[in-house]
Amino acid sequence: MFTIVEKRRLNDSMTLMAVDAPFIAKKAQAGQFIILRVNEYGERIPLTIADYDREKGTVTIIYQKVGKTTLLLDTLEVGDALLDFIGPLGKASELEGHKKVAVVGGGAGCAIAYPQAKALHNMGVQVDVIAGFRNKDLIILEDEMREVSDHLYLMTDDGSNGHKGFVTAALEENIKNGAGYDFVVAIGPLPMMRAVCNLTKEHNIETMISMNPIMIDGTGMCGGCRLTVGGETKFACVDGPDFNGHEVDFDEAMKRLRTYSEQEKEATREFNCRLMEGAEHA
Repeated sequence: MFTIVEKRRLNDSMTLMAVDAPFIAKKAQAGQFIILRVNEYGERIPLTIADYDREKGTVTIIYQKVGKTTLLLDTLEVGDALLDFIGPLGKASELEGHKKVAVVGGGAGCAIAYPQAKALHNMGVQVDVIAGFRNKDLIILEDEMREVSDHLYLMTDDGSNGHKGFVTAALEENIKNGAGYDFVVAIGPLPMMRAVCNLTKEHNIETMISMNPIMIDGTGMCGGCRLTVGGETKFACVDGPDFNGHEVDFDEAMKRLRTYSEQEKEATREFNCRLMEGAEHA
């Protein structure tokens, strides 16, 4: 059992949770993920390692309440425990050899972009973080991202924080103004990552993205997380989750990600109904 030692609301839909997992914390690196199961009846879901503390033996995850399992996870509090918490899985991000990097995060993807920026910052790399959200109420990890970046650009779709526009607009402006990026990390929704990759390809800037396809076992055996990268089949759980963004088949990835959307919606509806029934009988 893995005890929850911290739980913090980041906004109405996102939560940070630190879990006592010393063996994972000892080996975890930026870019890797864990697979958890809330209880014996729960499904296995992957979540990126947002942070870790080797001395305290804790691993931090950030999740968005969008489906049955994340809603169930959010019912747990400090002192409760998860049944399974497995990792670190996947390849650690290969971040060496760069001088100035733009780390671009979109929405919940900022939870994954943050550890990348932190790792680069700790390596002495100049880091600009460009983070985008729909509105100011959804902004997460602002203080943390500011601490690990030379410049932080916070963008909102509606301009409610005073900086209206997409992350690609800020990135393009910086490139045209001579930012001199030799590497870009883009993490967020597939359309956002594709837009960033289209832009960086025009400017011949190497770009790494983090893929989150459907994943089941995390060991490469089920094949559920397969992608086409550079014309070859890859498995995100063992070959990634980081890939060269200029080689990923985004159309295929988007289509596969929608495969079980109706089943996911139905499972979420059933779970919410049970929660309401439980509240009525409490």
